[in-house]
Amino acid sequence: MKEMAAAGGTEVIERDITLTVNGSERRIPAGWTLADLLASLDLDARTIVVEHNGIILRDRSSFASHGLSEDDSLEIVHFVGGG
Repeated sequence: MKEMAAAGGTEVIERDITLTVNGSERRIPAGWTLADLLASLDLDARTIVVEHNGIILRDRSSFASHGLSEDDSLEIVHFVGGG
């Protein structure tokens, strides 16, 4: 948890949450969306499949509004081309 002094002397608490991503624990800022997480991992939504808490997310256009919560579990499969 991070504490910051806001204007007027009010304290604002900025909180991190913990997720499991591909079996590894990862801390991210509270309020992040799936699109934020993917951007932080340098992943292009067009080349991946995401399973969130056991459900495959098929609508990539929803990633920008798809919220993440404490203890969520994500499996991200990244497609790699080659020959």
